Amino acid sequence: MKQNKKYIPAIGITGGVGSGKSVVMDLLEKEFGAAVILADLVAHDLMEPGAVSYRQIVAEFGTEILDGEGRIHRPSLSKIVFGHPERLKRLNEITHPNVKEEILARIARFREEGKVSMVAVEAALLIENGFEEILDELWYVYVKEETRIHRLMEGRGYSEEKSRSIMKQQLRDGEFRSHCSRVIDNNQDVDSLRVQLTQIFEEKKLF
Repeated sequence: MKQNKKYIPAIGITGGVGSGKSVVMDLLEKEFGAAVILADLVAHDLMEPGAVSYRQIVAEFGTEILDGEGRIHRPSLSKIVFGHPERLKRLNEITHPNVKEEILARIARFREEGKVSMVAVEAALLIENGFEEILDELWYVYVKEETRIHRLMEGRGYSEEKSRSIMKQQLRDGEFRSHCSRVIDNNQDVDSLRVQLTQIFEEKKLF
């Protein structure tokens, strides 16, 4: 008699800029057997020539956004949409549903293959774009504001002003907590993250 496959959960990893989501994703993939999906990379894939977003964006904004090789020239596209709310809204209406659909398809493939402990999905606007509707849980990577600013200044060379400006545009701590079922504290080091993730995996019997 064929055994039922173990259910593979799809978990969204979110948090503000400088919170270390990429470190959490790296640990999940390399040490905890998770498949990782980065929404930004999915969006890039779908803008490659012939892909669904590529076709729709070119149809909407014209061939002047293409470079000499027929690829979307991002600076040209940015020039058209940024500072023009209606055009930016239209671009998002094209790209966001395509990204979500592709992420669902990739989750389904990982589940069908049955070789991973979980699927971790990271997206800058996970909550804002309604990913909680398609994922099993959201986990919030929390870091104190001052620590985030320090990390952005050290790691990315941002000024304090730039760091605060970006953070001001993102969800506040309380909003993240209200949408997420777990909080991962990343104020310390990688060992601390590893301990927290181990506890979660043991609790959820994902090992």
